[in-house]
Amino acid sequence: MSGAVRLLVFGPGYSASRLMAAVAARGGDVAAVTRATFGDVEGTRARIAAATHILSSIPPGEGDPVLATYGGDLARSGAWLGYLSSTGVYGDTGGGWVDESAPLRGRRGPRMAADQDWAALPRACVIRLPGIYGPERSALERMAAGAVRVKFPGQVFSRVHVDDLVAGVIAAFDGPTGIYNLADDHPAPQADVLAYAAMLLGTDPGPELAPDAVELSAASRAFYAENRRVANGKAKRLLGWRPQYSDYRLGLRALRASTSPASTSTPPPTASSDQR
Repeated sequence: MSGAVRLLVFGPGYSASRLMAAVAARGGDVAAVTRATFGDVEGTRARIAAATHILSSIPPGEGDPVLATYGGDLARSGAWLGYLSSTGVYGDTGGGWVDESAPLRGRRGPRMAADQDWAALPRACVIRLPGIYGPERSALERMAAGAVRVKFPGQVFSRVHVDDLVAGVIAAFDGPTGIYNLADDHPAPQADVLAYAAMLLGTDPGPELAPDAVELSAASRAFYAENRRVANGKAKRLLGWRPQYSDYRLGLRALRASTSPASTSTPPPTASSDQR
């Protein structure tokens, strides 16, 4: 992160709030537009004009609310623009690898449209993210809460630790604009990740259950219906980014060393590439 950074974030959620903290720790100025302040058009326009870097983590509804309200201001701002998108835009590849050149397809029409609209803006970086995990949002918490392991034969997911996500976005501040996947190096089945979390917790991982033996919501079934491996080579080549947690084992070990997940009655949500 070079030079004076004045970061404005639309939607300071799980990942973006950690980005704000990291930028502030490096001496940058940070501000956020929240649900409560989004409608303050004049105030938000003033914040856009003052920012050197602007990032949106707000998911689309029928359309992208940030672009619908402030798209013209963003295009004219002269600031670096970033958007936290989803690797879900690649759809199901049957477990094949996808990079940023892959066609967009699948069930996420609004997300695909927002992804492309942000990519068309000047000075824009679109960051496509797989499942995000980190403190208080990982397989450790899920297993401590009694999650079951569902085995979908041949299926793998990519994921990224939130600290690596933050490092990748900061690297993009000074890198070429464009589209980047930020994922770790080793996609893996979700059932394996949960089993490793159970081992770290010293608990029984339980059996691997067939999908038909488990009551899954429609959203969960749609999530598990997709199967892909996300390549991260472009971010490594052009941004100099390397994931500190290159696989889930490293990430979960670090989380286990720093936290003690408490048992809860309801497992936290499965890491999803639609949750930023």
